[in-house]
Amino acid sequence: MPRRLRWGMVGGGDGSQIGGAHRIGARLDGAFEFVAGALDIDPARGRAFAIQHGVASERAYGDWRRMLAKERTLDPGERLDLVTVATPNSTHYEIANAFLAAGFNVLCEKPLTTTLAEGTDLVATARAADRILAVNYGYTGYPMVRQARAMAEAGQLGRIRIVVAEFAHGSHADAADDANPRIRWRYDPDQAGVSSVLADTGLHALHMACYVLGSEVTQVSADFVSSVAGRELEDDALVAIRFSDGVVGRLWASAVAVGQTHGLSLRVFGEQGGLRWSQEEPNQLYWTPLGKPTRTLERGDATLSEEAARASRITVGHTEGMLEAFANIYSDLAEAIRAGRTSQDPVRSSVRYPTGEDGLHTLAAVHAAAQSARAGGVWVEVPTG
Repeated sequence: MPRRLRWGMVGGGDGSQIGGAHRIGARLDGAFEFVAGALDIDPARGRAFAIQHGVASERAYGDWRRMLAKERTLDPGERLDLVTVATPNSTHYEIANAFLAAGFNVLCEKPLTTTLAEGTDLVATARAADRILAVNYGYTGYPMVRQARAMAEAGQLGRIRIVVAEFAHGSHADAADDANPRIRWRYDPDQAGVSSVLADTGLHALHMACYVLGSEVTQVSADFVSSVAGRELEDDALVAIRFSDGVVGRLWASAVAVGQTHGLSLRVFGEQGGLRWSQEEPNQLYWTPLGKPTRTLERGDATLSEEAARASRITVGHTEGMLEAFANIYSDLAEAIRAGRTSQDPVRSSVRYPTGEDGLHTLAAVHAAAQSARAGGVWVEVPTG
């Protein structure tokens, strides 16, 4: 068995909403070992938390700059194979760019950056350094999302006509919560960029639509609403989408949809059938062939695609969820890193991780949607390719 790859993390410390999922996902399949980190804006707290999670004291850093300065000097046998950036949105560019330029592979939390200029430069840095830049659209790691993609790719739905994507929850519906700094920053343009809920949760739904369809967004028309008084950025967004292959899209993202716990779902309608998937029931994909009853496709079933089978770990009837989906992103990256070192092509079904180019494209779509919303919903072109 190949050695475990060495993994480091910036951000994602104690109290982080996403840090724990990364730590579990990265190590779930035994591909990565957690060996270095700068996990908190408070140096002492970050070092203590890293040591608590098994990181040696000399590689538990007070800040990311010290981490980079030390890690870049290590011998190849000790050097990090992958760095995850799980810090606030406005810091993604500086941190990810520095690690890429120093020769490290990077998995960046979404959104890739807050500006298009920074996103474009980050992708260019990764290409110049010949390093992997991935974006954590972790929900694409679910086996049944990969099954949906495989079915669309194989033409089972025929020509796809319409896709409807949603990520609408009610977690920010209480105006009193705006005093909470973990919520307040999301509506601050200086920290969140041009968009709040669309760039936060809606971005996942947007990327999932692109991922399953294998298409890019060409035009958007958007309506943004700030339902809670005082918020500078939107807490509800409705976006009409035109895709590169003629597919029509509808996207709803909200943080004020009281009664919805999480709210990520995707529906795809083609000439020969339709698919329906919900992240709150992730092990089932509902498939309706034209003129026939709806079938429930179960995760782990032996008849599923190679992509879905590879993304499953336990037998049919048992549940897998978000942690396993994150683990699939890390498993993909491990396969790609190892293949790159041996100059071999990775197994095609394993390299399904979202790339920096994916992150840049969805970021461009969000910026176009923000422009459209400011202009009263006019159609705005999104650069593709």
